[in-house]
Amino acid sequence: MARRKNAKRKVTNLRDGQTGNSGANLGFETKLWSAADALRNNMDAAEYKHVVPGLIFLKYISDAFKEKYESLLKETSDPKNEFYVAEEQARYEIAEDRDEYLAENIF
Repeated sequence: MARRKNAKRKVTNLRDGQTGNSGANLGFETKLWSAADALRNNMDAAEYKHVVPGLIFLKYISDAFKEKYESLLKETSDPKNEFYVAEEQARYEIAEDRDEYLAENIF
């Protein structure tokens, strides 16, 4: 009975943004917990554990793409940069070019 209370208290602390035993608070725990609860809905936790790695990878690849995309647009928009491109349409084509992302090992 004492174990259940301690486990429940630990989960409640994690939902409140605390990190339990690690002592580190990265600031995104509450958002991540809420997103996981919303996605899990009525799914059993044993099934949900197979979905989570894919979601984490998708988030990672999405963030990496967005960062590189913004970097490419910034580089091609700055007239002082050696990669400056005058035409706006050409800038977006460069930002969408798959080879730019392969060169950085993003995909």
